[in-house]
Amino acid sequence: MAANLQFKSTPLRERVSKEEWDVRVDLAAAYQLAAIFKWTDLIYTHFSARVPGAEDFLVNPYGLMFDEITASNLVKVDPHGKVLDDPTGLGYNEAGFVIHGCMHEARPEINCVLHTHTRAGVAVSAHKCGLLPISQHAMMVQQQVAYHDYEGIALEMDERSRMARDLGKTAKAMILRNHGLLTLGETVREAFELMYYLDCACQIQIDAMAGGLHNVQLMSQAAADTAAQQFSRESRPAQQKDWPALLRMLERRGIRYAE
Repeated sequence: MAANLQFKSTPLRERVSKEEWDVRVDLAAAYQLAAIFKWTDLIYTHFSARVPGAEDFLVNPYGLMFDEITASNLVKVDPHGKVLDDPTGLGYNEAGFVIHGCMHEARPEINCVLHTHTRAGVAVSAHKCGLLPISQHAMMVQQQVAYHDYEGIALEMDERSRMARDLGKTAKAMILRNHGLLTLGETVREAFELMYYLDCACQIQIDAMAGGLHNVQLMSQAAADTAAQQFSRESRPAQQKDWPALLRMLERRGIRYAE
């Protein structure tokens, strides 16, 4: 009993590895940025990140707003849904485990998963045409988007096999039909950037289609292929520059995400 009390009184930063702490800081920053970009849905939706060197992952406490998330209040969950560390005692959203547990299990190279219910994202998820090649923003993700049909609130574990099947082995973005958006990344930064472009592309599509699909200019396949290749080039400067810039924005606003 005494040992357990001593363990819980030790600051979380002192009882996790440096690698885990760094991931916690980035994931907490992603939550705070999502609040700024208005990707939130009350206390619902969820972002997760794999604990380095383990099969466990971190997710938000069920009941906190995104702008309340910090590095030290994230919940650590094992692959079977067992809570390993829960500083707030709030637990996690069951649908979050179904979706994120599925993604991390199906794609072991993926270390971060973001899920949103933004108005534009849900609107495009209801379009039969899916995400169209009508904007440069769409070209970041359009050619690697997978789709999964709606089956109800994601509470049934057997949906995970179908979700993993629809995701496939290479897609890093997924539109959950009539539901919302998912992006995956090898880092928190990558998943966040993909969600930024995917959500912007959805907003642009909704705006562009306000006058009817017949008025929308689709890209040529050649132009779409070129833009997609340009976004995926290894030397693209944004891969080193955008995340530090976003963190600086949080710091200028006095947001204490790294606590």
